[in-house]
Amino acid sequence: MENSKLQQRLSLEGKIPDIEKTLSMVDFLIEKRGSDEPVKTLFEVNDTLFAHATIPPTETVNLWLGANVMLEYTLDEARELLASKLDIAKNNLKDTVEDLEFLRDQITTMEVNTARVYNWDVKQRRLATAAAVAATPAASAK
Repeated sequence: MENSKLQQRLSLEGKIPDIEKTLSMVDFLIEKRGSDEPVKTLFEVNDTLFAHATIPPTETVNLWLGANVMLEYTLDEARELLASKLDIAKNNLKDTVEDLEFLRDQITTMEVNTARVYNWDVKQRRLATAAAVAATPAASAK
C-alpha cells in the first residue's frame, strides 16, 4: 500500500509541473490574443530536440487528454480546464502525502507493537525456564 501511494505521489509530482507549464502557455496565448502579429517560439519536440515555430493569432488550442486523445478547446475553455486539473492534482497530492504520513505512523506503531510482543514472549520463556530450573533441584533433593 505504501509503494502504491509513493508511486501515486511521484506521478502527481511529475504531472503538476507539466500542467503549470501548459497553463502558463495558454495564459501567454490569451495575452497575445488581441495582437495581429504571430508569436515566434522555440518548442520542445523531445528531451533534446527543439524546433522553431511561428504561431499565428489563434482562438483555440489542442490539449492532450491522455490515452492518445487530443481535443481542441477555445483559449478560455482550455484555461478553465487546466486550472481545474491543476487544483485537482494539487489536492490529490496533498491527500496522498497525508495518507503516506498516516501509513508511516501506522507502520511505526506496528513495529513497536511487534517488538513489545516479542520481548514479552522472550520474558515469558525465561520465566518458564527459570521456574523449570528451580523446580528440578527440589525434585532431585528428595
